[in-house]
Amino acid sequence: MYNFLQKFHSGWAYLALLLLLVTVVNAIIGVTSKKEFTAKDRKIALFALIGTHTQLLIGLILYFVSPLGLQVLGQMSNADYRLTSLEHPLINIIAIILITIGWSKHKKLVNSEAKFKTFAIFYTLGLLLILSRIPWNLWF
Repeated sequence: MYNFLQKFHSGWAYLALLLLLVTVVNAIIGVTSKKEFTAKDRKIALFALIGTHTQLLIGLILYFVSPLGLQVLGQMSNADYRLTSLEHPLINIIAIILITIGWSKHKKLVNSEAKFKTFAIFYTLGLLLILSRIPWNLWF
């Protein structure tokens, strides 16, 4: 089960990152070109939100069954253990919270530019945090 979850978590990460990247680029284009916020733009951001939340759920399950998760949480002197047991989960949870805040804030806004700007800020911050804590040596 562990190997399946690890591969699924790694594979889904590609999709989640792609969805986040598309949303960020779409939001930046929306802000710079002053285009109208449409249902298509909302759906793009929603798919990124769903993709990252799904990744979080898979990651939380993996955290408790992985030998690199909860089992090695106290071993902070080992950089690899610290990354997989503390930094990666904590920073990615913060990133997904930011993405969720961006989604929630956009619903209260009326102005298209403000909606795009909200997505651009919060989703970009989330994307950067996620990219900063990917365990690259385990991914490739």
